[in-house]
Amino acid sequence: MRCPTCHKPVDMTAKNCFRPFCSERCRMVDLGTWAAEEYRVPGGPPTDPVNEHPDDRKKHRILH
Repeated sequence: MRCPTCHKPVDMTAKNCFRPFCSERCRMVDLGTWAAEEYRVPGGPPTDPVNEHPDDRKKHRILH
């Protein structure tokens, strides 16, 4: 397996405590990318609240 950050080969045995990364540095780079919200999930544009179903608006109020 290759490190998702630097693409170097990764030791996947128990002695590598940074799995699936090759090092603590690569693990922290990945964490920083998540924290900065730089990862994106493909999808369409957000829905228009005016055209939402009433149940969806209710769920939004409950969750937020």
